[in-house]
Amino acid sequence: MPQAYIIAEAGVNHNGSVELALRLVDLAAAAGADAVKFQTFKADRLVTPAAPKARYQKLLTDASETQHAMLRKLELDEDTHRILIGRCAECGIQFMSTPFDTGSLDLLATRLGLSRIKLPSGEITNAPLLIAAARTGKPLILSTGMSTLGEVEAALAVLAYGLIQADEPPGTEAFQRAYLGGAGRAALQRAVTLLHCTTEYPTPFDQVNLLAMDTLRAAFGLPVGLSDHTPGIAVPIAAVARGAVVIEKHFTTDRGLPGPDHKASLEPAELTAMVQAIRQVEAALGSAVKAPALCEIGNRAIARQSLVAARDIVAGEMFTLENLTTRRPGGGVAPMRMWEWLDRPAARAFAANELIAP
Repeated sequence: MPQAYIIAEAGVNHNGSVELALRLVDLAAAAGADAVKFQTFKADRLVTPAAPKARYQKLLTDASETQHAMLRKLELDEDTHRILIGRCAECGIQFMSTPFDTGSLDLLATRLGLSRIKLPSGEITNAPLLIAAARTGKPLILSTGMSTLGEVEAALAVLAYGLIQADEPPGTEAFQRAYLGGAGRAALQRAVTLLHCTTEYPTPFDQVNLLAMDTLRAAFGLPVGLSDHTPGIAVPIAAVARGAVVIEKHFTTDRGLPGPDHKASLEPAELTAMVQAIRQVEAALGSAVKAPALCEIGNRAIARQSLVAARDIVAGEMFTLENLTTRRPGGGVAPMRMWEWLDRPAARAFAANELIAP
């Protein structure tokens, strides 16, 4: 089976520093991730000046600071994007970034030519952004944190509308027609991957609901992965075992750094351990065919038992439950056939513990 696509989410953990962002690229590549992802936005286009922070942001940053002021310090300009893309090319890792507005989407998809677009959970109801993303023609990854199944379906309807380049004006009915039509469904199959997500940093384990991946897969017939914000690496590993095709996980150089996301992020050694564990789990999943593994075939004769003489048996003596037993090694008559030998005469003498043979 194909390997899960592992996205090391740098996000805003660069704290506005190009040097720290470059370091995050290096660490993601060294850990073996497939991609390193940042976030592309302009605070003026994303939030109002008085927009409040999330609870976790208040706990981890200056509580008196507005969300707008916090985000202004975490913006990356176009030149920085180009520097990071260059470093990714040098390191052999894909550069990704999440756009939060159509201007940022245009930067990523058109001016920088990114090969795929990741849409965040918070924008799942942002129909103008969803349509614009679909019309880029790029593969799309859509996070579904904070969403009901109905909201995910509504977002997919908008994406279907954008993907088929529908001529009619946008609107709920147009979205539904695109979603219910064969062309729209086929376009979604080709372009969209869904990520189950719980938007809380860090996410309590009892609120992850990994089984929702199965629900998304069954409801929409699309590839499904996980964007994870739990502490540690257990949940993304479990997600891969349940069929996740994409794993997205925040990481940082140091959880002690100031900033909204560091505390819910992996440190470099943990990121490496996660990638390695996921690859090991993938190798362990196998083919689903129940048959002896090549490595164990030679052990069958060692671990299994054969029919043996429980005591000395003379030629012509009838085999009984009293003079037959089972012991290792295998390779002789399988104990499954014991009852076939009962009340048959021994063709020759057998010493105690000797394998019974025809």
